[in-house]
Amino acid sequence: MQKKHILIVEDEESLLKLETILLQVKGYEVTGAANGKDALEKLAQRSFDLVLLDIMLPDIDGFEICSRIRQNQLTADIPVVMLTAKKSQADQERGTACGANAYLTKPFKSAKIIEVIEGLLNFGRTIPRQ
Repeated sequence: MQKKHILIVEDEESLLKLETILLQVKGYEVTGAANGKDALEKLAQRSFDLVLLDIMLPDIDGFEICSRIRQNQLTADIPVVMLTAKKSQADQERGTACGANAYLTKPFKSAKIIEVIEGLLNFGRTIPRQ
């Protein structure tokens, strides 16, 4: 069986490494992107099974990236999990409005991220917000 490929979009290098290790240990292939432009370029170059997306990025914010993923016919069906420090109800509603399948907040529990990702990849279901 082919490994599922996840794109992690995270500008904080230590978190990108932590999330990468977490997912690789669980058997996923991982590609990292440190900003929105890089993420969109990688999405244009190959297919991914899921995007783990920070909101606060140095160039294009995660809400805009999520909207662009949904607007592109080639990427519209990729599950998007927002993983962010933005905890307000308004931000969570904005995440849902732009098309995120799940919205998780930092600091995060590794088990919760894996549960959400596996739920989306294995069952295609949307997980309620945290």
